[in-house]
Amino acid sequence: MLNLILLSLAVLMAVAILIIGGFYLFSPERMTKSFGLKLPAADADTRAWLRLKGVRDIASGLVVLALMLTAGPRSVGIALLVLAITPFGDMSVVLRSGGSKSAAFSIHGVTCVAMLVVGLLLIHPL
Repeated sequence: MLNLILLSLAVLMAVAILIIGGFYLFSPERMTKSFGLKLPAADADTRAWLRLKGVRDIASGLVVLALMLTAGPRSVGIALLVLAITPFGDMSVVLRSGGSKSAAFSIHGVTCVAMLVVGLLLIHPL
């Protein structure tokens, strides 16, 4: 039962990052304030960087879903642990760049912690 809950949380995280990545890729203007940095209004360079983030997010979500379809919960857990580097890095960049501390911790930090907890529990169930 615990594995089902954990795998459901992993699916939720994967689908959420796919949706977020889609917004960054296809509607970057909407997302300029959501990352936690003070970005210029959606000029061509800003849109390009935001689209790169969208591609990265979509790839991350697809990795988790692909492993769920082809491997066991342990592999999904390992992937979540490795992919937790992304929100940790995002949080670090936002903090070091003078961005919003609340966004850094509430968006990126919470995501990182959730991925670590679910990943660890999938690798080492209670």
